[in-house]
Amino acid sequence: MTVQVLVPEMGESVIEATVSRWLKKEGEAVNVGDILVELETDKINLEVGAKSSGALARIKFAEGADVKVGDVLAEIDEKAVAASAAPKPATPQAETESTPKESAKPARETPQATPVASRMAREQNVDVAQLSGTGVEGRVTKNDVQQFLQGREKTQTEAKPASVKPEAQLPARPARVAGERSEERVRMSRRRQTIAKRLLEAQHTTAMLTTFNEVDMGPVMELRKRRNDEFQAKHGVKLGLMSFFVKASISALRAFPRLNGEIQGDEIVLKNYYDIGMAVGAEEGLVVPVLRDADQLSYADIEREIKVFATKANTGKLSIEDLRGGSFTITNGGVFGSLLSTPILNPPQVGILGLHKIEERPIALNGQVVIRKMMYLALSYDHRIVDGSEAVQFLVHVKQMLEDPALMLFD
Repeated sequence: MTVQVLVPEMGESVIEATVSRWLKKEGEAVNVGDILVELETDKINLEVGAKSSGALARIKFAEGADVKVGDVLAEIDEKAVAASAAPKPATPQAETESTPKESAKPARETPQATPVASRMAREQNVDVAQLSGTGVEGRVTKNDVQQFLQGREKTQTEAKPASVKPEAQLPARPARVAGERSEERVRMSRRRQTIAKRLLEAQHTTAMLTTFNEVDMGPVMELRKRRNDEFQAKHGVKLGLMSFFVKASISALRAFPRLNGEIQGDEIVLKNYYDIGMAVGAEEGLVVPVLRDADQLSYADIEREIKVFATKANTGKLSIEDLRGGSFTITNGGVFGSLLSTPILNPPQVGILGLHKIEERPIALNGQVVIRKMMYLALSYDHRIVDGSEAVQFLVHVKQMLEDPALMLFD
């Protein structure tokens, strides 16, 4: 009997995917639960496993092909189980060959790699077993492969012909050979295509405006310095900055509820819950996992959730549920050194708070010039339902909360 392998349901609003990598070949024996293929969506990477044992009779979509939910990816021939599982007659050479247990050992010792790193390594003919993974639990990441390629390319002097490569597989650019004017075409990943589409949509469908303020981060920094060891000993996680910004934002959203709403037709939907999106830079582009009911979370809960999101993003394990929804977003360009920027809205949300690097700057305080740890804040908002005065007051509220963190205890 032939069993079809279908593109599974992939969650809310996700109907298409790209075949990223086949882990099994046509004619190869498979068992129930074996991972057959990896699919790349605009939000997550998904593994599709075998629900029947047999032989992979036919692959219907090659790597790089676009597929939709319900499409037949491949067929498994269940009748081939007996043939593929039948023991082979013993031969003299069999006595000198390694046992299945011994031959499986190198496979187990080969470091696991993220889906992006695996594709990059395959395209560049790199054996991941040669690499030392720097990711979670020793997994090989895109950066590990890039560093290997960069080192390899330094020994090459011949110019390479132009080629089309997936965006995520590009290594760091080596020094250009004098006189060389080569070009390279890069295929945008599905996630990058979606990011581009949504950012353009935000520009075209919203009346986006950005307002700025600055905050003295000294009080929060001092509080963290005094209490971090105690906090970490009690909760098992460091007291970071993001939990303060989440708490301060929720307080401001309560005071200015339109920034926690959205437009549906000719109606404004004001949400009485606070699902805060946390923009995270992943290997293939920005993703925004969501802290559900963030107003119900403690500082420790928030820090733990953020740590989990960062780990999942780096290993390609974020789920559709992690990314679904969100009523307001916080993005932190400061971790990359950004001093000032205008964050773009994440529709249908009408507000996004942008954080930037903390920098010592001279400011006037009580008639004197003093050096303080300052950060610029940026709030982009949809001017269709949020007035400028609301946006300005929202940022002032956030500023007040951070410059006097004790205020958040009484909120």
